[in-house]
Amino acid sequence: MDGDDRKAYRDPLALRYAGTEMSYLFSDEMKFRTWRRLWIALAEAEKEMGLPITDEQIQQLRDNADNINYEQAEEREHVVRHDVMSHVYAYGLQAPAAAPIIHLGATSCFVGDNTDLIIMDKALELLDGKLVALISALASFAERYKDLPTLAFTHFQAAQPTTVGKRATLWIQDLLMDRAQIASLRSNYMLRGLKGATGTQASFLALFDGDAEKVLELERRVVNKVGYLNVFPVAGQTYPRKFDSIVINALEGIAESAGKFGTDMRLLQHMKELEEPFEDKQIGSSAMAYKRNPMRCERICGLSRYVISLASSPAQTAATQWLERTLDDSSNRRLVIPQVFLAVDAMLNLYINVASGIAVHERVIAKRLKKELPFMATETILMEAVKRGADRQEAHEHLRQLSRQAASQMEEQGGENPLIYWIANDPVFRIQEQEIRDLLDPAGFTGLASEQVEAFLRHEVRPVLERQSEILTEEVGIQF
Repeated sequence: MDGDDRKAYRDPLALRYAGTEMSYLFSDEMKFRTWRRLWIALAEAEKEMGLPITDEQIQQLRDNADNINYEQAEEREHVVRHDVMSHVYAYGLQAPAAAPIIHLGATSCFVGDNTDLIIMDKALELLDGKLVALISALASFAERYKDLPTLAFTHFQAAQPTTVGKRATLWIQDLLMDRAQIASLRSNYMLRGLKGATGTQASFLALFDGDAEKVLELERRVVNKVGYLNVFPVAGQTYPRKFDSIVINALEGIAESAGKFGTDMRLLQHMKELEEPFEDKQIGSSAMAYKRNPMRCERICGLSRYVISLASSPAQTAATQWLERTLDDSSNRRLVIPQVFLAVDAMLNLYINVASGIAVHERVIAKRLKKELPFMATETILMEAVKRGADRQEAHEHLRQLSRQAASQMEEQGGENPLIYWIANDPVFRIQEQEIRDLLDPAGFTGLASEQVEAFLRHEVRPVLERQSEILTEEVGIQF
């Protein structure tokens, strides 16, 4: 990087966080190469449909499809203030024989909108592969720890036990819903096609002397040449901006899922139960050398918040489009859409990295569960005491009082939970301390957690992984 480049703002998403493949999709090179692909497809289809376009013109366009003369395009844009026409002009300098027929019959949204849709489709495909890789990593984690009891929390207060693997299935289920949204979007993906200046296709109708069938066939051939089958049935000057909002909402869903995981991991790392990967030379704090901050999950949460905050912008853009189109969408979309995709890509890279290397501190988990388990076992103890002849109401009242006293003592003095000892020494219960401890096997308090993990992985997860094995993303790295 040239030293002068550091004197201007540089986007951290592209420089630090997002993957190179996603960054490339939203690069100028990808955009302008796609513009030229579309212009070539249009010229080829128009020639096939009988318009006076020569093989020489087509060949010149093909020969210069990738060697884009950026400087000449930028110089022209300073003069005409129009990016598409500047690139038409620059392309014509390289392909002079084809200059008269480049962009023939089209409006700027032919290249602009179709390119945006193509790029978003490829970006969704990339994210889908990462979602599958992430689900695979979490499924392995859930399978490995499906039987490991852990204290569950509601309101971040101790609640009935669950298992570490069962908790992971909650993260996976969120991601499966996200994949369903993306699959729905991509199952019938549409380009804008050839719609003309206000969506009526009038310019193409004029080119073909009023032959509507030829106009429709031209549109079909152009979109086929760039790899698609479907177009929006109707459009104004642009494809419906509501589609942007739908896409970004799907990405916001991924941000919600990632943010939930990141938050859970930060809480669990605070309790020293689970921990994100921490490298040998990684520094947790510039001041406190002992610290192992959950920086990756914190970054996931920060990026999640950013995406969620951006998601309202495409909705507002869609709601405020005037009639067939107004240009206030352009600057907004140019900023928001790439940022959301790059941020979600960065989140998934981090999420995969963390999910593939979660450290599980089983002794810490067991110690915390052991400390709280006597409270959760009071119903079991009550039933056992009643079997031995205790009066249920009297035993229940004693349990209530002893539980409150035990909780107060633990809060005020720390130390172990005295509840079992107190119950064993209360004649109301008619039960010995060891007999109570025999009732406190943590696995006996996790309900169907293990079975739920097995069923969920078998019925919901493995079919997805088997169907999508060909798109499993290779291991991803993070830069910082």
